Amino acid sequence: MIIGSIVFEFYIPHSGSLKEKRMVVRSVKEKLKSKFNVSVSEVGNQELWQSAQIAVVTVAPDKKQVEKVIQNVINFVEVNFPDLHINIYKEII
Repeated sequence: MIIGSIVFEFYIPHSGSLKEKRMVVRSVKEKLKSKFNVSVSEVGNQELWQSAQIAVVTVAPDKKQVEKVIQNVINFVEVNFPDLHINIYKEII
């Protein structure tokens, strides 16, 4: 069993409140869950208006499959949320 994880650090420049930030975070989380069947959670910066950390985790029987899912998730986020400034940290165990 291979586990892949990604932590996205988002800077949300247009967010003026926690409510606006949470709408963006909720949108990202729901789209990733439904499209890729991965586990997603907000893991940091929960009380900051313009910053968020979201973790994405997937499990598969082989490394190749995990790498494919991780790369597809990263590509999806970069393409579908171009107004966010993103730092990406990934790990395969």
